[in-house]
Amino acid sequence: MNRVDAWTVPDPDRRPVRRPVTTQRGRAARALLAGVVAAVLLVGCTSAVTGGRTDDGAEAGYVSGDGTVSSWEAADRGEPVRLVGKDFAGADVDTGAWVGDVVVINTWYAACPPCRVESPDLVAAAQDYAAEGVHFIGVNGTDDAGAAQPFERNFEIPYPSIHDADGTAIAALQGRVPVEAVPTTVVLDRQGRVLGRIIGRLDPTTLRELIDTALAEAP
Repeated sequence: MNRVDAWTVPDPDRRPVRRPVTTQRGRAARALLAGVVAAVLLVGCTSAVTGGRTDDGAEAGYVSGDGTVSSWEAADRGEPVRLVGKDFAGADVDTGAWVGDVVVINTWYAACPPCRVESPDLVAAAQDYAAEGVHFIGVNGTDDAGAAQPFERNFEIPYPSIHDADGTAIAALQGRVPVEAVPTTVVLDRQGRVLGRIIGRLDPTTLRELIDTALAEAP
């Protein structure tokens, strides 16, 4: 027989002690159980964190949103948001200079798949609303200029992005509205207060509806 019934007598004055028998079937059962537990834990993680991939198949490691839209009535918008920093060319950016106009803020980084997908919609909206004084600004706390600027050129981004290496811009946003995913898009009203937020890849129609709502309000 292949099975060994493991009885041992560690001390002649004590009764025999039976030890667990390790069989091939037992090992297989434990391995199956471990696999099930791991699968359950993985499902629990992916409900909050989604590991995407870049175009070449590399792990992107972004936290993905589901396009959830939130908006606030004027009385519930709190204090204005002001983002200050430098873009990837070294020029100063200060959204405080745009008070009185509508502002759209978009968080992104170059290897983020939904950021790449939504970029043409952001570019189109920025161009279409430029004549109405709507300002667009990106926030990128992940890339250096070597990664960010090729992205901006490739997608012909017509607006600057804050190089937020120290997290100052994101911290200013977090103080008013949680930024729970990349990308996240935030629309500020004419006073610089948060009117709306889209978590994850934006729907272009929804973005335009938020902008139109902000423009319709009195300065």
